[in-house]
Amino acid sequence: MKNISKSLLILFGVLAFSCSNDDVEDRPVIIPGDAPVLAAPEDGNSYVLTIEQASEQAERFVWSSATFGEDVAITYTLEIDMDGAEFASPQVLGSVIGENQLSVSVESLNNAVLAAGGTAFEQADYQVRVKASVNDTFEPLYSNVATITVTPYVSVVPPLYLVGAPQAYYGLNAWDNTTAIEMRYIGDGITKVYEAYLKVAPGDGFKFIGQQGSWDNGNYGVIGGVQDGNLENSGGSGDIKVAENDGQGLYYIQVNIDELTYKSVKMNWGIIGAATPGGWDGETAMTYDFDSNSFSIDVTLTQDNMKFRCKNAGDAIYSNEWAFQTGNSDPMVAYDNGAGDIAVAAGATTITYSVAFDGVVSVSGL
Repeated sequence: MKNISKSLLILFGVLAFSCSNDDVEDRPVIIPGDAPVLAAPEDGNSYVLTIEQASEQAERFVWSSATFGEDVAITYTLEIDMDGAEFASPQVLGSVIGENQLSVSVESLNNAVLAAGGTAFEQADYQVRVKASVNDTFEPLYSNVATITVTPYVSVVPPLYLVGAPQAYYGLNAWDNTTAIEMRYIGDGITKVYEAYLKVAPGDGFKFIGQQGSWDNGNYGVIGGVQDGNLENSGGSGDIKVAENDGQGLYYIQVNIDELTYKSVKMNWGIIGAATPGGWDGETAMTYDFDSNSFSIDVTLTQDNMKFRCKNAGDAIYSNEWAFQTGNSDPMVAYDNGAGDIAVAAGATTITYSVAFDGVVSVSGL
């Protein structure tokens, strides 16, 4: 019995040795060989990314196969970093196993570029490469490096503030940049366009800045004191004065930081509609009071519909007489937001209409 047991043990030992030996012989011998070659994109390609194209392909990256001595599964990882960063902390655009290409969307490229240290709306150079790896035991192989130029976007556009003498009309200290008033953003998510509805008098100067409490992150004013709608970003820029010709009033201000321009127009609001004396053919003018920064009118209305409109500003800014209108919305606003007509009762009334700095409207008397 003991001899049989010994024989079985010897047999199992031989089998175990044979299986282990076969396993070792069957394992692939991994010997790093040729690194992948990045063929596309070409060195010097340029990409201007936009939020409207976020889901579209920015580029299809293509490379040749790496070799590791045997037919093994190779993971290819596409990396990107700022030019000159030497891939110290690269961002990953994506990875594939056994494939020789990767489609990268505009959104993915944009996010990686920003994470790598890029600045929105500013062109900069970035380096891309392919890393080929088998597992953590063996050193990866890296492709050649391609340098590309990318201009990323950001969906959160930096704010813009108004600072100057008109701050005093809003309960603030004039020219106090720590309480500069934030303007309303009206761009498309990429363009840097802003607006304000500003109470201002002749001699009241103001500027635009990019950060409360600082003159160093954008200091936009007129060039050489010339009030022609052009701006410069400089500590030496001059004060903007929009009321010198048309006098005190409520002014619509629009700023385009991309183009370094501004527009302004003194607003003349009125009432319009079937309920008003002029019907829908034209506005019945309201009277502006500077002290209260409001428009008012004593009027007899008929039971019907009406709106508030500022035709002169719409014509001047957009060549659209209905661009500035107030209808039945919550909150009421001075810009066209598609609001419907305001239904009113018949009778004599005093209507008061005021527009806040951000375009939100207050109405009484209806």
